Amino acid sequence: MSYQVDLRDIDFQLFEWLPMAEVLRSERFADWDEESLRMVLGEALKIAQKELDPANEDGDRQGSRWQEGVVTVPDSFVSAHRTLAEGGWVGAVNNPAFGGLGMPAVIGAAANEFFDGANLGLAVSLLLTRGAGELIEHFGDDELQGLFCEKLYTGEWTGTMCLTEAQAGSDVGASTTRAVKRSDGRYLISGEKIFITYGDHNMTENVVHAVLARLPDAPEGAKGLSLFVVPKIRVHADGSLGEANDVQCASIEHKLGIHGSPTCSMLFGADDACEGYLIGEANSGLKLMFQMMNAARLEVGLQGMAVAGAAHQAALGFARERVQGRHWSKLTERDSPLVAIVEHPDVRRMLWTSNAYVQAMRALLLRTFYFVDMAASSAGDEQARYQSLVDFMTPLCKAWASDWGIRVCDWCLQVYGGYGYTTDYPAEQYLRDARITSIYEGTNGIQALDLVMRKFRARGGESLEEVLAHSESVAQRLADHSQLSGAAAQLAEAVGEVRSLIAQVSKRSDAYLSLTLNAVPILDMVGHTVAGGLLLEQGAIAQEKLGQLGEGDPDTAFYRNKVGSAVHFAYRCLPLVKGLGVAVHAGETAAIDAVM
Repeated sequence: MSYQVDLRDIDFQLFEWLPMAEVLRSERFADWDEESLRMVLGEALKIAQKELDPANEDGDRQGSRWQEGVVTVPDSFVSAHRTLAEGGWVGAVNNPAFGGLGMPAVIGAAANEFFDGANLGLAVSLLLTRGAGELIEHFGDDELQGLFCEKLYTGEWTGTMCLTEAQAGSDVGASTTRAVKRSDGRYLISGEKIFITYGDHNMTENVVHAVLARLPDAPEGAKGLSLFVVPKIRVHADGSLGEANDVQCASIEHKLGIHGSPTCSMLFGADDACEGYLIGEANSGLKLMFQMMNAARLEVGLQGMAVAGAAHQAALGFARERVQGRHWSKLTERDSPLVAIVEHPDVRRMLWTSNAYVQAMRALLLRTFYFVDMAASSAGDEQARYQSLVDFMTPLCKAWASDWGIRVCDWCLQVYGGYGYTTDYPAEQYLRDARITSIYEGTNGIQALDLVMRKFRARGGESLEEVLAHSESVAQRLADHSQLSGAAAQLAEAVGEVRSLIAQVSKRSDAYLSLTLNAVPILDMVGHTVAGGLLLEQGAIAQEKLGQLGEGDPDTAFYRNKVGSAVHFAYRCLPLVKGLGVAVHAGETAAIDAVM
């Protein structure tokens, strides 16, 4: 079955729920209107279905290959990447002064859902290339911007992020890669980086690496890291390519999923001839790299949702076609016809819960990308507020959407029964591909620690209060709603539970231990509460639209299902908030006390 996506829900969330008019009023996006944005999304979906989806099986079955230091990806990846680059999709949201298209980030996110869902192994290269270009644009000098930004944003070259070393995974400060300044102002880089996505490949002529390294006189730890641009092929002043730059791929990993994406071990300076350019000030590298990492974390959350959405659509299609058993209401009637499994209650439960989570994840992500656009197009206190909201939502989007994206893929595989466990259907690949999203760009445990230890206190707690207050206001507005009052009560209870727990834990004598031990469940609680509020807000809009439709209107089923998704999430998913809080309130610490 070819890649499918719930385009109607995306259109609803973008143009009926989000205040897109506020984004388009900005001078930054003056060249865009609703009609042109819809056309852009239609073209993106066409490319996803016609180019990326057919290459997805090649990526999984053939995978990327390493031979004598040379990495190749499937031929279909090369042609699909060329289509993306020529269409301007790599730098679609980036600065037009450097070859980008300058479209709103929230529209770019919707387009990237198509690309990620159709072929995550290929689409991940776009994320890193954009990130490398943005690093150079924001922190590089005129020379670096001129040499690299346009080539990255147009997809002529690709980019990477090189942090991890064998002894320095999450503890980036333990990195030992070295940089020594030369007399011409450039630097000799030496060291090895591992787990480098698209560190080498044959899709483009050059690969531009953003590399963390340590100068000889640098302080120990993370504060002593500097950031360098290190191209695979040296670049002349006129932008033409020169000789190879002593950057080698020593091997690629053999992985559970995203087989088409080469995950490389990279050697810099094996022959003491690797040339790099310093970005920004010395010893400020990790701070600069976090800009790329935070943007990437939002996109990884998007990946989790996108693959889950694709898995749901595929499982729904299978369930409509797979005939097995009698209708639940006619089980005792031996002569009753067999029905498609989509008619069976437990299958419907799995599909509908999957659907509700996908919509909730999409809402969480698109609202955050809307904040990105508002931060980029405002100034002063307003800009600071929107940027703080982006910062607060980033670990939430990355961890909550990727964790539940994996669970949705698991449920969708279950819909297929035994067939889901075979390679005859895409369910098993969706599950394998999605699994990386909770790990890379900062494991979800680290995202949870960032949320509870740092983001809760940001702006004196104002960002936390603002997102909780939004869910609380939705619950209050709908408390007496004829259709949604029960769901609103569930949301109000979830908000109250989160507020109560945070207030209690912060006053404990063992607050630090309690927060670190329970960071992941606390993030899960906040994620459900915030996303549940957004989904219920959408349900209220859909309910209002239902009252405006005439008999036989084709949108009736969509709006009715939209209301049903919000109610289902409120009753089936929001109660997890209270359940997760039980152990935290009780102060249970068996994992700490255990002998391991």
